[in-house]
Amino acid sequence: MQEAKHILQKYWGHQSFRPLQQEIITGAVNNSDVLALLPTGGGKSLCFQIPPLLKEGICIVVSPLVALMEDQVQTLQKKDIKALAIPGGISFGDLDTLLDNCIYGNYKFLYLSPERLQQELVQQRIKQMNVNLIAIDEAHCISQWGHDFRPAYLTIPVLRELHPEVPVMALTASATKEVVKDICLQLKLRDPLIFKDSLERKNLAFKVLFAEDKIYRLRQTLQSKEESAIVYVRSRNATIDIARELEHYGYSTAAFHGGMTAKEKSKKLEKWLREEVKIMVATNAFGMGIDKANVRHVIHLNLPESIESYFQEAGRAGRDLEPATATIITNNSDLPLLRNQFLKTIPDLEFTILVYKKLCSYFLIAYGEGQDITYDFNFSHFCTHYQLHSEKTYNTLQLLDRISLIKLTQQFRKKIYVQFVISNRLLFSYIDENVSYDPVIKAILRTYGGIFENKLPVNPNLIAKKAGLGEMIVIETLKKLYRDKIIDFEYQENDASITFLAPREDEQSIYPFSEYIKNQAKNKIEKINALLDYVANDKICRSRQLLHYFGEKDPEDCGICSVCQSTDKYIKKETIKRIYLEIIKELETGEKSSRDLVARIPFPEAGVIKVLQLLLEKDIIALTSGNNYKLKHI
Repeated sequence: MQEAKHILQKYWGHQSFRPLQQEIITGAVNNSDVLALLPTGGGKSLCFQIPPLLKEGICIVVSPLVALMEDQVQTLQKKDIKALAIPGGISFGDLDTLLDNCIYGNYKFLYLSPERLQQELVQQRIKQMNVNLIAIDEAHCISQWGHDFRPAYLTIPVLRELHPEVPVMALTASATKEVVKDICLQLKLRDPLIFKDSLERKNLAFKVLFAEDKIYRLRQTLQSKEESAIVYVRSRNATIDIARELEHYGYSTAAFHGGMTAKEKSKKLEKWLREEVKIMVATNAFGMGIDKANVRHVIHLNLPESIESYFQEAGRAGRDLEPATATIITNNSDLPLLRNQFLKTIPDLEFTILVYKKLCSYFLIAYGEGQDITYDFNFSHFCTHYQLHSEKTYNTLQLLDRISLIKLTQQFRKKIYVQFVISNRLLFSYIDENVSYDPVIKAILRTYGGIFENKLPVNPNLIAKKAGLGEMIVIETLKKLYRDKIIDFEYQENDASITFLAPREDEQSIYPFSEYIKNQAKNKIEKINALLDYVANDKICRSRQLLHYFGEKDPEDCGICSVCQSTDKYIKKETIKRIYLEIIKELETGEKSSRDLVARIPFPEAGVIKVLQLLLEKDIIALTSGNNYKLKHI
């Protein structure tokens, strides 16, 4: 461990390890399998980054978080530690070269997504590598009982088959006892050393606030316009609407959602990281793998779907260990909304069979056929064609993927087919009269031979590059050429592809998994109910409730959450006196509403309300017909 401490000081500039880091590193160095459960910001990455530097060979890191992989690779490279991540969208040749570099180039870290691990070439090359550690980040994703199960994670145990003697380290920030057992089972961990630090975040105040006017309460929570914050909402439109609303009140905001291009997301993220934008209003597509230490507030304007996902998202606040808050702002209308959004979208056995049958009919698959055939898939068209609830159908497709009846690949693609239907001579006459279309037409003719004789698939991005134009301009030009009867044009937008992994057998395909489907539905319902219980329980410390959910015994009251701050024992006499003086001072200038007083007085709302009640009881203040407070002697 002296050498490990030397590496810690040399590369990371730290003089000592955080709790449990040393024990976890020792376990890995001694070739033991390890499961590490550390809180968000607890230093998980160091646990798997130091052991490989103490040995010959390379560490394989599996993570679902592209942003995190890229960030960690850049950080390691800046320290002159050889590391690489395999990005998406690269050619077979480039992939081959990168993997060769890992075998022969003395690299210390190879970061992979679980999807990339499914490729045969990747598995073959990993087998040739001198691997010294296999690290699985976000390990809860392998468990069907976790909140973020990902079917691709089930491929990970192949690494154990490729390198049976290499130790495996699994890491996560949130896992119940059931999920911990499942992680060990699914990853085939051998007598693992399990290290679990308390998930308690002493600097993070968990709050649940009830408010009909959520925007007003949001602005109250965001007291300083200079503090960094994340505001989570449910829909893409809401990110834009809430961001505009906050901008109206002078806040520096940006909207972020999954429908944005990678370029747009990257630009907004960079601005937020550089403090050019203070508040990110986002769907839960934002935040995973992004390490910003000074986030002061994480605020949920809509209820999350589980305590696990809430705890993970809330944990993005206060990583610098300075005081921070994680707040749910809710009201009575949220509860039926949550039930409609989640409970009604959980697929049951009957609906699963229905979607599977419709899927087979959609692609005209005959009974007993279809195995290993891949189809481009327009999800929106499929739901519209059969009048299916889109979210419930999407959840069902993921379920069919999980039980290996289909493989669902989500990748948006445009497919365009073109054939010129006029002669060469007439085409050039047309170009003379429509000069603006010349670059697109010439680019197509130079790229695709035989396009006068056959309808060919064309790549709009390639044409755009050759023509020096934007892709959308190319598509609009093709549509105009079609309207002018110059080309025959077919335009398809597909947002996924589906591979059928077994022959069609309708109900007989689904029935063997009926128990699993029922258990999954039950598991999701239990998670939603646990979240609803947490929101409704204003008697027990918020932190204690969360820690108890994750299996921690006898946690103490935090003293800073919305429940603790509202109870008598946390409102001291000195505090009551100071609040009393502030209220009197405010009311001496005129009557005010409770909202005005809470906004003006720098103490927790629960304390202000409590003192107002005491002053009413002692007849020092009175409530007017307009529900304002006034001093009795005025």
